[in-house]
Amino acid sequence: MAIITNIEDLRKIAKRRVPRMFYDYADSGSWTESTYRANESDFQKIKLRQRILVNMENRSTATQMIGQPVAMPVAIAPTGLTGMQHADGEILAARAAKAFGVPFTLSTMSICSIEDVSKATDGHPFWFQLYVMKDRDFIERLIDRAKQANCSALVLTLDLQILGQRHKDLKNGLSAPPKLTIANMINIATKPRWALGMLGTSRRQFGNIVGHVKGVTDMSKLSEWTASQFDPGLNWGDVEWIKKRWGGKLILKGIMDPDDARLAANSGADALIVSNHGGRQLDGADSSIQALPAIVDAVGQKIEVHIDGGIRSGQDVLKAWALGARGTYIGRSFLYGLGAMGEAGVTKVLEIIHKELDLTMAFCGHTQIDTINKDILLPGTFPKV
Repeated sequence: MAIITNIEDLRKIAKRRVPRMFYDYADSGSWTESTYRANESDFQKIKLRQRILVNMENRSTATQMIGQPVAMPVAIAPTGLTGMQHADGEILAARAAKAFGVPFTLSTMSICSIEDVSKATDGHPFWFQLYVMKDRDFIERLIDRAKQANCSALVLTLDLQILGQRHKDLKNGLSAPPKLTIANMINIATKPRWALGMLGTSRRQFGNIVGHVKGVTDMSKLSEWTASQFDPGLNWGDVEWIKKRWGGKLILKGIMDPDDARLAANSGADALIVSNHGGRQLDGADSSIQALPAIVDAVGQKIEVHIDGGIRSGQDVLKAWALGARGTYIGRSFLYGLGAMGEAGVTKVLEIIHKELDLTMAFCGHTQIDTINKDILLPGTFPKV
């Protein structure tokens, strides 16, 4: 077996092992994918200042995200269809995150349900991501289910009132249920490891929705329901209603503009996530790391600022932290690990990112992540306010 040293190694394995329609679902953006690519490439433009002859003993990447202790400022991002990258994918990722000491965020559009993940992790707290649907009764029950499962934070996604167009999904026939074209069936036949895993689990549909919505008893009914349910009328009044209904830690995901960040800070939420949905919504939008400094400057003292999009290494985590983010999220990175090697692959991703973060921090002359600011970055290489 090949020696795995970075996230790219796991991506290549996942591409071989996961059926094309599900791999492409994770590894794609909208339209020309320019924002998707910029999320990653803009991190590479930022350069680090190397320092020497600093005592590098007793290093620690431990900190807090929204008051919760974390082994490093990294959380597993909410991603739809995670359980189609690998059988029982959400459960496996949640277990890996629990063991490592970082938060796991479950998507509304997960394959394993809230209850599945809670039971599999012995009631260990995790975070739940909420999409707001027009069916407010369903949303209220979903929030209540998250409370019952001991979820310790609600991540409210604000940038999917309407769905961006992702060309690969259309070409691959990705839908609910997926279109089993001849090409798709042939491709799945070349992925025996994946197929055997899926045959061995009963979790093959959206566990948070099927059986919990009136009239949606199987995948064939789900597509019609979801197509009509994302709410283009979502507004700040709905955020207030959800905040009251939830009553716990609230994180607002999908902020890309300082004006929206100020509104988020005034909403009483505990954190916001600078995010363009992984480049899957508005193609041509700025990258997350480019947008970060202006948002930190606008609201950094009023609300905790997090970031997702393009993070493929511990160096990316450190750069985001140096620019003011107090939490980062990995979506595609952990999906590559999951698709490649299941739970062990997610653990490997966290180990890789942690080691890169720890070593880079030391090379930049620091032993504690909480002491780091933009002084570790070379002037002129990072985005200014």
